[in-house]
Amino acid sequence: MFTGATEVPAPAEPAWAWKDAPISTLVRRIQQLQNERAQAFRRLDQAHRQYLLSGLHHDFFPHYRNVVHEVTQAFAAASREVLAVEAELAGPRSKPVLAHHVRSLQELEQTRLATVALLQVMATPGVSKQEDPEKLRELKMKVIKTMEAISEVLQELRFDAESAE
Repeated sequence: MFTGATEVPAPAEPAWAWKDAPISTLVRRIQQLQNERAQAFRRLDQAHRQYLLSGLHHDFFPHYRNVVHEVTQAFAAASREVLAVEAELAGPRSKPVLAHHVRSLQELEQTRLATVALLQVMATPGVSKQEDPEKLRELKMKVIKTMEAISEVLQELRFDAESAE
């Protein structure tokens, strides 16, 4: 008997490109994502410098705002993929040490992004209510220390990945 209703199959979840990839490939992808993040930070820094050099001219602000938007989207995309790699390593691959390294990278990148954003706000004349050179110096040091920690975690990830295969 025909009821007029047809079942529509649920859309299949798209296959994750790295699902069956070797661990070394996953680690290389994490390194590529880190390189993409580094490029995005350079773009953000460059746009902020151009804005400051313009004398905070209102004609330059839309460009800066657009770069911030693009970089934010790039970071979000990289974060989604990093979290997918972490889930793959923590779950099906059962490599908790590697998953921990990937989680650490993600947390460090979040810290770095939040610190850079605060630093840019505080370094923009007229935006921050307080001009505090000591606080700016502390934030710059925090960015440097975070970048050093990111490098260390990447090195540990590469080393531990080699011994995991």
